[in-house]
Amino acid sequence: MFRKLRIAILLLILLFVALNTYFDRVYSTDWDIPLRVMVFPINGDGSDTAERYLGRIEQSQFSSIESFFSAQAERYAVKLDRPLRFSVAKPVHELPPMLAPGSGTWGAISWSLRTRYWAWRVPEYPPGPAPDIRLFVLYHDPATSPSLPHSVGLQKGLFAIVNAFADRRMEGSNDAVIAHEVLHTLGATDKYDLTTNQPRHPDGFAQPDRKPLYPQAAAELMGGRIPLSATESQIPASLRQVVVGPATATEIGWTKQ
Repeated sequence: MFRKLRIAILLLILLFVALNTYFDRVYSTDWDIPLRVMVFPINGDGSDTAERYLGRIEQSQFSSIESFFSAQAERYAVKLDRPLRFSVAKPVHELPPMLAPGSGTWGAISWSLRTRYWAWRVPEYPPGPAPDIRLFVLYHDPATSPSLPHSVGLQKGLFAIVNAFADRRMEGSNDAVIAHEVLHTLGATDKYDLTTNQPRHPDGFAQPDRKPLYPQAAAELMGGRIPLSATESQIPASLRQVVVGPATATEIGWTKQ
């Protein structure tokens, strides 16, 4: 009897999680009202440089990302002036769980569950409505971290862990990474080769029908880079060099298949 009760409780919990995930997915991509995106800054490497940078972060710093999404949504006739609205919370002083290289499937599942629990437990929310999407942005001193760990956006839970540089001169490329991970939380998929990091044609190209195909002038957001040749590409310097392509627009509900 007790065993059957435990199984019933477990099934109810799983049903609740599944329904919650489903409704999150539907709500976040119906585009009836703007989505609230809250940024939680984190000192990602414990450096003084990152700590000073956190002290200077303001909400206006993310206005370029808002403007980018507004302009791209308008291209697809989304009837919202600002489909995503960013705000900044107090810094978080606890690092998220890290996924160890070579963890395998079960390791990834365990990491996902621990990270979702961490994202629910740790942040201090300001007064007002709860955010729809949470971005935990870990800032690093570029002098000691010239390359950064991979960022990740999770649709289940609607949050992302983003690694960025604590340098004003690199905010344009930071914006591109943040925008990329935001769309992951809304169901957009990567459109680049995971082995080479080269954008995949055609969905990962801003101008897939261009003749000649290379070099491209811009990056498709989920393609991640500007293709220069079949084997070379570069990270966009800012969102002015980025577009949201048709395949990505369909995945996030801006267009219908």
